[in-house]
Amino acid sequence: MLKSKTFLKKTRAGGVMKIVREHYLRDDIGCGAPGCAACDGAHEGPVLEPQPLDPASSLCPRPHYLLPDTNVLLHQILSVWRPGTWASVASSLRIPGSLETYVEQEQGENANDRNDRAIRVAAKWYNEHLKKMSAENHLQVIFITNDKKNKEKAIEEGIPAFTCEEYVKSLTANPELIDRLACLSEEGNEIESGRIIFSEHLPLSKLQQGIKSGTYLQGTFRASRENYLEATVWVHGDTEEDKEIILQGLKNLNRAVHEDIVAVELLPKNQWVAPSSVVLHDEGQNEDDVEKEEERERILKTAVNEKMLKPTGRVVGIIKRNWRPYCGMLSKSDIKESRRHLFTPADRRIPRIRIETRQASALEGRRIIVAIDGWPRNSRYPNGHFVKNLGDVGDKETETEVLLLEHDVPHQPFSQAVLSFLPKMPWSITEKDMKNREDLRHLCVCSVDPPGCTDIDDALHCRELENGNLEVGVHIADVSHFIRPGNALDQESARRGTTVYLCEKRIDMVPELLSSNLCSLRCNVDRLAFSCIWEMNHNAEILKVRFTKSAINSKASLTYAEAQMRIDSAAMNDDITTSLRGLNKLAKILKKRRIEKGALTLSSPEVRFHMDSETHDPIDLQTKELRETNSMVEEFMLLANISVAKKIHEEFSEHALLRKHPAPPPSNYEILVKAAKSKNLEIKTDTAKSLADSLDRADSATFPYLNTLLRILATRCMMQAVYFCSGMDNDFHHYGLASPIYTHFTSPIRRYADIIVHRLLAVAIGADCTYPELTDKHKLADLCKNLNFRHKMAQYAQRASVAFHTQLFFKSKGIVSEEAYILFVRKNAIVVLIPKYGLEGTVFFEEKDKPKPRLIYDDEIPSLKIEDTVFHIFDKVKVKIMLDSSNLQHQKIRMSLVEPQIRGISISANTPNMDIDEPERKKKKCEK
Repeated sequence: MLKSKTFLKKTRAGGVMKIVREHYLRDDIGCGAPGCAACDGAHEGPVLEPQPLDPASSLCPRPHYLLPDTNVLLHQILSVWRPGTWASVASSLRIPGSLETYVEQEQGENANDRNDRAIRVAAKWYNEHLKKMSAENHLQVIFITNDKKNKEKAIEEGIPAFTCEEYVKSLTANPELIDRLACLSEEGNEIESGRIIFSEHLPLSKLQQGIKSGTYLQGTFRASRENYLEATVWVHGDTEEDKEIILQGLKNLNRAVHEDIVAVELLPKNQWVAPSSVVLHDEGQNEDDVEKEEERERILKTAVNEKMLKPTGRVVGIIKRNWRPYCGMLSKSDIKESRRHLFTPADRRIPRIRIETRQASALEGRRIIVAIDGWPRNSRYPNGHFVKNLGDVGDKETETEVLLLEHDVPHQPFSQAVLSFLPKMPWSITEKDMKNREDLRHLCVCSVDPPGCTDIDDALHCRELENGNLEVGVHIADVSHFIRPGNALDQESARRGTTVYLCEKRIDMVPELLSSNLCSLRCNVDRLAFSCIWEMNHNAEILKVRFTKSAINSKASLTYAEAQMRIDSAAMNDDITTSLRGLNKLAKILKKRRIEKGALTLSSPEVRFHMDSETHDPIDLQTKELRETNSMVEEFMLLANISVAKKIHEEFSEHALLRKHPAPPPSNYEILVKAAKSKNLEIKTDTAKSLADSLDRADSATFPYLNTLLRILATRCMMQAVYFCSGMDNDFHHYGLASPIYTHFTSPIRRYADIIVHRLLAVAIGADCTYPELTDKHKLADLCKNLNFRHKMAQYAQRASVAFHTQLFFKSKGIVSEEAYILFVRKNAIVVLIPKYGLEGTVFFEEKDKPKPRLIYDDEIPSLKIEDTVFHIFDKVKVKIMLDSSNLQHQKIRMSLVEPQIRGISISANTPNMDIDEPERKKKKCEK
């Protein structure tokens, strides 16, 4: 049956357009209930579950189906789904329309009322229809709605209807389900005191007007890890210098949560503040103790140099919430039989969340997931509900799951749809594969990687040509041969974006058949590659460069140590060793030339765990040793990436996927310059070249580790390198490498960006054909945004894995005292680095329930005076490291000062101490 509606619409040009909307109503759509004789054959397969809900409900004793309204379903689902998924959920909430259930919007009826009526009509039709089944099979359809008027109308119309809470409470066999209900409204869950803590958020319409007029600024809210009373807002589309706005104090943060899009109002200049140097963690148990918060806020406001003041503001409204499910632990209430408890998220940037649960005793000492439902104006913390129990705290599998979830790392097994696009085994190179491909299997190619590496992306060769010049080749796994554009395998690889390396586990971007087998350039097997081949003279000057798809057969898979041993051994002169020596000699020249141009040589402590072969627990922790061969491989990877970047930009000036590293703003270098000045050294930061030269000159005969510390501090001043589309940006420069153009080509097994670059290069040299998405700069820009996010989250997940395994190491090792160097001084703490373990931590000088020492903080030097002892950046101290397991809720590594001796502060190296807060370890991973 066809129903049509015709109306006239005025166009912008002033004309009139006739619009006809047609609805095709079918009379052959079945109810979907299995065993329904009336609809037998009317539908291809059952839509409803063959087994309806078990009659365990005290309200609905008969077998029944549930028909929730749209708001119930969206509210319950979205409370535990990540942002960006709601559209796909909403689009799935469709009841197949038929002649019997079609509802037209009546005059004066709004869209919501029409939708409510449509669902009631469907519920009523189902109940009447299912009565036609035999008595023993008679099923009910229960309508679930939280809308009071909708429920009343349903009952009036004879439809069994309940609220979501009423129905869930009636499930006597599953009382724990009530904990998982999302709160219906902020008002219904406010603290009984009714005291208003926060100002009201302005409506979206007023916020948009204010942003348009310049009264308010829109940006991303970023909470501080070190101070729960401070945050920054990065203003969208503003200049580099004025991009950051500081927020201090609970009332100015005004219920914003990390990563929310907010509107802020700038405060008058006489209310501007400087970034706080106080380390404050929210450890209070009393959620109503606002007076203590105000006392702590006063600590933040101390006299500072006017130059240190930054634009300061307050949140006036939320434009978009970016809440997600949060992992953490339950802080059980001290009140006996209380159902209200506080949940402490694993991520310090997220506020504690108030939940109601009857399972507190069972959930204590467990990692759980909680979702936020709302944040009332008179509640110190947001309201939420329990979602899932992950497992015991400290259990390796549980903790790994937590860090993967917290950093949004996709880690589910690859689906059958994805695996269906893998090549069938056994696989070998065919004549078809060799089309548009050079056979380079005769070359003496070898790979050099860390020990235990199975996903070998790259291999190299070097040989002398008849004309006396050298031929150098970088051969990269041809992953794009196996992953074709647009299929399920390609889509999943793009979604994952990168392989994530944890201490004991690797979360692959592509299935293992590719990552560790067919794409891995293992020795003595034929493999497909994409080769970048240069002709150079002996001074490492490039005379020619060419790119070709190839087939190679690696002659050796070496570790960095094995390659170094070959280079250094006078007894070895075979083809592989000769090739390595040639590569190493050229790499030294290339590196020297890069540094002369202003490339930075920074430092970051990287650690390596030695695992017990049976328990897989860490038994030793060492900083990684870097050899000449590490630098050798790095130099040729950099050279290949630069050469490919030039080529794809020449061919695709608007659509090249490139990587840039922005120059840091001058303010980033303040701490580095001050730290160097405290040691009578000058660091110039006007250009990358002047910074590099300053760091080279910053040596001390009496303090050899000083230069390494300066380079570590310089690394912290850097901006994040990012992927971008050449047609969407004008600044291509890579600051750290001092290169005008750069991309990623050399690791396609573990980075999706490299796969796109391979596809662009293949089209550029005529080895493959293009496709629409490859030359759509807007789609490429969106892809870059996801890749940047995934890359950042992978780094954070790797650091979290190192932190957890460091805890395991010190758990078995016990109390350790080690030498450390001060990296930062705070108003109430020092942040130290322990070179032996590459470990960073915070030593606090203010302890609960103990007399406060006399602390004098000087931001200009910077220094911290405790009683009569003054601490400067880079000073040497001795600290005690131990794992505090006294409280499962806060199990962590703690650091205490041993030397220098300060009365009432320092402790003996063997004295247990449980009262100093958690360290943060930071590990930077160099780009290959």
